[in-house]
Amino acid sequence: MHRSSLSLKSLILFVCLAVLPGPATAAELGPSDIVVRFQASLLQVMKEAEKLSVRQRFERLAPSVDKSFHIPLMIQIVSGGFWKKATPSERTQLVEAFRRMSIATLATLFDGYSGEVFKLEKEMPGPQKTLLVMTKLIKSDKSTVDIAYVLRPFKESWRIIDVILDNGISELKVRQSEYSQILKNKGIPGLISLLNGKADELISQ
Repeated sequence: MHRSSLSLKSLILFVCLAVLPGPATAAELGPSDIVVRFQASLLQVMKEAEKLSVRQRFERLAPSVDKSFHIPLMIQIVSGGFWKKATPSERTQLVEAFRRMSIATLATLFDGYSGEVFKLEKEMPGPQKTLLVMTKLIKSDKSTVDIAYVLRPFKESWRIIDVILDNGISELKVRQSEYSQILKNKGIPGLISLLNGKADELISQ
């Protein structure tokens, strides 16, 4: 990757596995298959990134994000009690704003490829009916980062709902910390505005 300042926190939710999944329907895909499928599409965009604008990368990545992550549950968890107080319209807008910001972040950070290798390690039971898909990122300098994807079964298929880096703080916990002040001061409308503003800024680069 060309961005030397790419932080691990930004990377944890969106690292890639350079393994293509075998043919299967959405209902047949297991937890590891979901992770592999998403990361394979991300890897392809990384390899073509220098020829694509941020908006084009956004458009390429959006279908994979929608198929792999349960964005509504993620932002519901992040917003906590504020979600319960939100109107149906506010919830819909918040989900879309969080989705746009997440995909725009991907499209901005992953702007090239320099031979990174991602290894699928194993699956193991997680808390509250979740399953962990353990992976390892091997960087060009041979240093590694352990990454655990948290997945949960839904009617349509398994979906990623969180990611944990090196057995540390989850991505959702990081987001909760980042958004807590704006939620306290400006509520759900303030967070919607913040997320859409960030997404617009990133996509316009």
